[in-house]
Amino acid sequence: MLNAIGLQNPGAEHVVKKILPTLDFSETRFFANVSGSTIEEYVDVTRRFDDSPIDAIEINISCPNVKEGGVQFGNYPEMSARVVEACRKVTRKPIITKLSPNQTDIKENARRCIDAGSNGLAVINTIMGMAIDVKSRRPVIGNVQGGLSGPAIKPIALLKVHQVYEVAKQHNVPIIGQGGIATATDALEFMIAGATTVGLGTALFYDPLLCRKINAGVADYMKTNNLARVADLVGSLRTD
Repeated sequence: MLNAIGLQNPGAEHVVKKILPTLDFSETRFFANVSGSTIEEYVDVTRRFDDSPIDAIEINISCPNVKEGGVQFGNYPEMSARVVEACRKVTRKPIITKLSPNQTDIKENARRCIDAGSNGLAVINTIMGMAIDVKSRRPVIGNVQGGLSGPAIKPIALLKVHQVYEVAKQHNVPIIGQGGIATATDALEFMIAGATTVGLGTALFYDPLLCRKINAGVADYMKTNNLARVADLVGSLRTD
């Protein structure tokens, strides 16, 4: 899927005052996804969610659907770290930094974000892409470029998780692996590569009940392989 819908939402103030009070926090954990076109905007939104019942804050420094801010921040370790450091100062909640695959050295970016105060990493965001209408010779997407997601990016996401895990394990920082996961086998691959847990996105568009199926598949794998905990899978890749 190639999309450029941006970050459609009613705004942080509305979410905190109107939407969060209607949610059931007894079983489900809720994360707020924070983005901005300046560091000050990231800080302002993070501060608003700090005094709310959400469980963690995901710092979106790598959204290719936004014309300003996200792409530039997420592709450079120094700028990524500055965003995380600024947000860390205004919240006591866990911070998860969403890393971009559209950069030269994702390991260095991960290290800098961890040093700046990130408690977890989401790996990866969508990959930048485009499509062209050959009849009109114009971009299919109004924003020209958009985020590519779904099974096509899974091999790239898997490699990035493996690379980031080399840094994250040194600091005991968990990784949310995401990018093209559509089956239990996909989820298992990400865990073996180093993901503590996984995230689903595009696949839910065509199978809203996929989470239940993946959980069952992972449970079957663990039973077959005599594994007591999912944690025993994390980072268990054999390269020798």
